[in-house]
Amino acid sequence: MSKKNKKPTPSVNPSAKGIPSEKVVEPSVMSQWESIERMQRSAAGFWVNSRLQAMLIFAVSFMLYANTLTHDFCQDDAIVITDNMFTTEGVSGIPGIMGYDTFYGFFKDPSKGNLVAGGRYRPFTLVMFAFEYQIFGKSPFIGHLMNVILFGLTSVLLYFLLLKLLNYKASIIATGDALANNSAAIIAFIAALLFAAHPIHTEAVANIKGRDEIMTLLGSLAAVWFSLKFYENKAISNQIIAFALFFIALLSKENAITFVVIVPLIYWFFMQTDWSTAFKQAIPFAAAAIMFMILRGAVIGNQFTGEQNELMNNPYLKLVGNQYVPFEAGEKMATIIYTLGQYIQLLIFPHPLTHDYYPRHIGIMQFSDWQVLLSLAVYGGLGVLILRGWQKRDLVSFGLAFFLITLSIVSNIVFPVGTNMAERFMFMPSVGFCLVLAIILMKYLNNYAVYAAVGIAVLFGIKTFTRNFDWKDNYTIFTTDVNVSQNSAKLQCSAGGAMIEKAATETNPTLKKEQLNAAIGHLRRSLEIHPTYKNPYLLLGNAYVYLENFDKAIEEYQNGLKLDPQFKDIKVNLNLAYREMGRIYGQQKNDLPKAIEYLEKAVFYNPKDAQAFSNIGTCYGLTGQTQKAIDALERALALRFDKNDAMNLSTAYRIFGNTAKAEEWANKGK
Repeated sequence: MSKKNKKPTPSVNPSAKGIPSEKVVEPSVMSQWESIERMQRSAAGFWVNSRLQAMLIFAVSFMLYANTLTHDFCQDDAIVITDNMFTTEGVSGIPGIMGYDTFYGFFKDPSKGNLVAGGRYRPFTLVMFAFEYQIFGKSPFIGHLMNVILFGLTSVLLYFLLLKLLNYKASIIATGDALANNSAAIIAFIAALLFAAHPIHTEAVANIKGRDEIMTLLGSLAAVWFSLKFYENKAISNQIIAFALFFIALLSKENAITFVVIVPLIYWFFMQTDWSTAFKQAIPFAAAAIMFMILRGAVIGNQFTGEQNELMNNPYLKLVGNQYVPFEAGEKMATIIYTLGQYIQLLIFPHPLTHDYYPRHIGIMQFSDWQVLLSLAVYGGLGVLILRGWQKRDLVSFGLAFFLITLSIVSNIVFPVGTNMAERFMFMPSVGFCLVLAIILMKYLNNYAVYAAVGIAVLFGIKTFTRNFDWKDNYTIFTTDVNVSQNSAKLQCSAGGAMIEKAATETNPTLKKEQLNAAIGHLRRSLEIHPTYKNPYLLLGNAYVYLENFDKAIEEYQNGLKLDPQFKDIKVNLNLAYREMGRIYGQQKNDLPKAIEYLEKAVFYNPKDAQAFSNIGTCYGLTGQTQKAIDALERALALRFDKNDAMNLSTAYRIFGNTAKAEEWANKGK
């Protein structure tokens, strides 16, 4: 027998392709490979774990705004919470909230319901504030905490909704890499992460009043979610829930109505339905919108047009001579187009930020201005991109369409919104921007998209976190933002008012004087911008009162009355200023006739000022005008009883020779 040959063992070439032999692998290299492999497995696990992604998005949302929890009420919180007569009544104030314009509870004057064209009917968030006031009292912490939680939930819901929609779409973006199967999760995560971190949202979240923006978007997204559930399982209960949620969104703020158009686009772009099916899915949204408009019309009317003739409520006015007249058509449209460009700039590069874009922070623009032409070109380009991708149902087209549709209602093109622009107006449109940015990053950066998105989110987050500190209270936000909005008459006035309030509690005389003089500077600047603005005159008078320059205070108050003879606050303060002047001339300067002159003016502005009548009686008594002294003291005692006044009246009657009356008032004064 022949012997079998042993099968030869092939030699191993360390340089050959394939997995190297264990004999030639350095431990450090093997450790590196294992590390990379573990990272890849972890990354893959993360992208299929939607719950983990959602938790991370919520954590980012919450932590970025956690530094607002110790902040006070500020800015428009007074209108909807602290100085609103319905909200501060708690639950018992809800009928009033539902039955009047949103501004009524603050102004307590029906004539001021249309300070902004069309009025405002946004009762839902005020109802929320009323419940919070009922349970927790006047608590800014609870208001801020609710805002932060609701914002986190909005970011999470946006993630889940985008994930669902992107998974519906069969052909997302082909990246050709190992993460292609997770494209839906990656795009949804990036978009939601950018939304959570974007600094342009600080006004909506850090200011408690901004909850109307949060609830509008949250309610709208939630309604879409249940609409999709109905599309999946045909359970009519989901349509009912969608209707109710969208109605809540509309009751929070009117711009939710744009989702009546957004919903059909969602079904057409993502579910590949025909238009007939897409519009049928929007029926609950249209029904809720119709019901809202009927309710709104019954309460405040449905007039959305009309122009106010006050610059603070209509930015498209200019001063010609001594009178404000509307912008020319070209000026108005050029200014609007410019502000639309500003929105895109702030979405891409959110600095500097300000809560105030009132006149004349935004100047009067012309179509010859390069900024207007650039903005026009950019929006024209967006329109072209939408049209190019429309038939292919491209995701970028959807994102851009979402941005433009939700922007339209706050653009001042559809109807006037009362200001040139506001960062809070971008809360809803920014969803479209974040989606488009996520898609672009995924399409062009492939595996590096997530790293780029995290880098952007970190930069956004730093800006958001630091910007939140500016929203600490009125003094901080006004005195900070006035450095950005130097040409805003409203903010210059607000900064001056905040400084006066701070000076009123200042115990250091030197610092107090410095603060008051700084306030006067801001108020003068406000009047330079808007010469017929009455509020600065009220505050100038107040500043001079604290400086104890009562003559100057009275002069400023009188200037305000020239603009508005019925300015109630000025009349109240004039009464106090004249009374104080009367006291100074009576007690310090011993000029009783001059004291009487000022005191008579005091009671002219407040016929129920018992103290002024008392002082008048004393002055008349000291000058020997006994009958006038009796008349004044009786007026004072009729308004409120005071033992000293009673004894003075007794003395006057005794001098006048009426012993019986003298005894009567002497007994009352004991």
